Formats: sequence, C-alpha cells, structure tokens
Amino acid sequence: MNRTVFILNGPNLNLLGRREPHIYGHTTLDQIRQTSERLAEELDLVCDFRQTNHEGVMVDWIQEAFEQGAALIINPAGFSFHSIPVLDALKLLDTPLIELHLSNIHARDELHRHSIMSGVVNAVICGMGADGYPLAIRAIDDLLRRQVDQH
Repeated sequence: MNRTVFILNGPNLNLLGRREPHIYGHTTLDQIRQTSERLAEELDLVCDFRQTNHEGVMVDWIQEAFEQGAALIINPAGFSFHSIPVLDALKLLDTPLIELHLSNIHARDELHRHSIMSGVVNAVICGMGADGYPLAIRAIDDLLRRQVDQH
C-alpha cells in the first residue's frame, strides 16, 4: 500500500504569517510544513509538501500524485473558486483526497464562499487555521488504513 501523501498549497500561501493574519493567522507555511512532515513521519507516511502560485504547476503536481498513486491534501487557495483545470486534475485521483482551507470559507464574502473542488474530494476541513493540516494528515492516514482493511 502506497503511504505517500502530497500536500499541495496554492497561490499566496507562501506569504502565510504576513498576509491577512486576521484571516489566516501568524503561522508561516514553513512552520506548517515542518509540523506536517513530523506528523507524517510519526504515522509512517511519506510527505511531499509543496506550494505554487501557478495553476499549470498545480495541475502537473496533481497529475504526478495520480501517477504515483499518492493520497492528496490540497489547499487550493484562490484556485478553489474558479480553476476548472485543477478541478479536472483532481477528478483523476482514486486515492484519498482532502480539501483544506485555513479560514472558514462558508463565513467569508461571496467570492470566497463556494469551492468548486469540494464536490470531488473525500472531505473538506476548513476554519481550523494551521491546525487543519494535522487533522487532514490524520484523516488521510485513517482513509488509507481503511483501504487496507477492505482488501
């Protein structure tokens, strides 16, 4: 069983900690990466943590996860609300897939309220800030273990 999880982060998340901290908090993406990698190692997962501001790069990475048979946690950020290419790439996956948002998008303004990605994922975690990442990693671990139990 493949125990690799890609954690992909979309546009502007490289500026976490400095960008709208009243919405996204003060934790940096590097701090989130370090915490994610430590937890993944504890759970015997191989963690591949990345961030891009470019839609095509995100599509390439999702396709790479598909080719490797890896599970995926995605914080699509601004891609959430308009990116058909990212959505179509996510549809390729038949491995556990979790959408993650730092803020509670359902309580945001109209432009940031409805993610088009949500309909193709196993679960959505939002509104937990940086704490959403460990929740998502544990959920991926649970989903992967259930797959093993079912076979």
